[in-house]
Amino acid sequence: MTVLSAIFWGVVVLSLLVMLHEGGHFLIARACGMRVTEYYLGMPCKLHMAYKSKKYGTEFGVTPILLGGYTRICGMETLGDENLAQVLACVQRSGTTNASRIAAELSLDVDDVIDDLLALSDCASIHALGDGGKGKEALETYETCRRDVHMLTEYDRGHNFAAQGTTEAGVARPVDDPADFLRSEQSHTYTGKGFWRRFFTLVAGAAVNIVLAFLIVVAVVMSVGYETIVDSNVLGGVQQGSLAEEAGIQAGDALVQVDGVACSNWTDITAAVEQALDKAQPFEVAYQRDGQTYDTTIELPEDGSATAIGVLASTMTSYPDLLEASQMAVSYGWLVAKAAVELIMPQHTIEILNQSTSVVGISVMASEAASSGIENLLLFVAAISMSLGFMNLLPIPPLDGGKILIEVVQAITRRPLSPKAQIAISYVGLAFFVFIFLYALQHDIVNFVLD
Repeated sequence: MTVLSAIFWGVVVLSLLVMLHEGGHFLIARACGMRVTEYYLGMPCKLHMAYKSKKYGTEFGVTPILLGGYTRICGMETLGDENLAQVLACVQRSGTTNASRIAAELSLDVDDVIDDLLALSDCASIHALGDGGKGKEALETYETCRRDVHMLTEYDRGHNFAAQGTTEAGVARPVDDPADFLRSEQSHTYTGKGFWRRFFTLVAGAAVNIVLAFLIVVAVVMSVGYETIVDSNVLGGVQQGSLAEEAGIQAGDALVQVDGVACSNWTDITAAVEQALDKAQPFEVAYQRDGQTYDTTIELPEDGSATAIGVLASTMTSYPDLLEASQMAVSYGWLVAKAAVELIMPQHTIEILNQSTSVVGISVMASEAASSGIENLLLFVAAISMSLGFMNLLPIPPLDGGKILIEVVQAITRRPLSPKAQIAISYVGLAFFVFIFLYALQHDIVNFVLD
C-alpha cells in the first residue's frame, strides 16, 4: 500500500504540474497566432484517448505513459530546403499525392521531397496519411488540409468553414504564388513569428509553474499562518530525556535565573545557557511554577559533550498579510532559483545534486505530504512546481531555457543557428540532463528504497 500510495501521489502531482506547464505553452502560442496541433498529458504513445477541438483544431488527449506531457507547436522542428514552396504547391494542385509523384513532377530527389513533406506536415500545411510502414515510408502520402475561403486551416484563428468557398481535406486547392503562399503558411507557425513571441511562448510553461507556486505559498501562509518564537522566559516545551527534564524543569515554567544571570526573555535564556555550558560545570537554575520559585541544578556530562539543556521557546501562530506572505514567497523562490543556477556551476553541481531528488523521491515525499494534511500537500506541490519552473529555465537543451538560449544567440547574430550546431548543443545538453537524472535516481534508490 505504501508503494501504491507513492505511485499514485507521484503521478497526480507530476501530471498536474506538467499539464499546467504545457498549458502555459499552449495558451501563449495560441495568443501569438501559432498553430498547435496536439496538447497531451503523458509521453507520445499509440494508445491514447483524445478529443479534437472544433475551435482550435488542437487534439487534447492523454496517454498511459504519465511521465510527462507535450504541446506540439507547429514550426518548431521545421527545416526543409529551397524547394519547400514548390512541393507545397504540388500538393495543393493534386489534393492527394505522394513523395514519388512529386519527385517525378519536380525532378527532385525523393528523399529531399520526403524531408520537405515532413517539414510542411510539421507546419500543419498538409496532412500525412501513413500506410503503416516504418520510417519515412509511413509518411510518403499526403493530402491538403481543410481550408476556408481565406485559406485558413482549422488550427488558425478566425477560420470559418461554414462560409462558401471552403474545401475539404484531400481536395485540390491550387495557389497562384507558391512562395507567397508558403510565407503565409509559415506566418502561422513558431518560426514565422518574431523573437519576442517565440521567447514568451518558450518561457510561458516555466512562468505558470513559478506563479502557481507563488500563489499556493501566499494562500497557505495567509490561511494557516506560521509559528514564531515568543521572546518570553516562559518555556514552550522541554525535550524528553534532556538535561532540563532530569533537573525537574517542565513546559510552562518561567526561567528567571541561569547560573546567576537574571533572565526575563528567551534571548536572555539562550545567552545565559550558552555561557554556562562553556564553563563545562554544573550550574544553578531558578524557575517559577504556579507562583512559586524553585531552584535546581543542571548536571552536565563529565566528557563536556553537552551543547544544550533541552528547553524550547514558547511559540505563537502568526498570520501575515498579503504583502508579508508575498515577501516570504519571493524569498523562497529566490532560494530555489539560486540552487537551480548553482546546479550548472561545476563547483556546486554535486552539492546541489545531493540535495535534489528524482521522480522516485518526489513520489515518496508526495505520499508523505498527502498523509500529513492538505496544507503540507499544497506546500509540497508549490515546492516541486517552483523547482520545475526554474529548472526548465536553465540554458540546457532540451529544456525550455536551452531553446531560449538558441533564440537569444540567433537574435544577437541576426542569423539562424545551423542545424548541425543546434544538434551538437542538444546532444551536450541531453548528456548533462541524463547525468542529473541518473545521479538523482540512484541517490533516491539508496535513500528511499534500500534503507
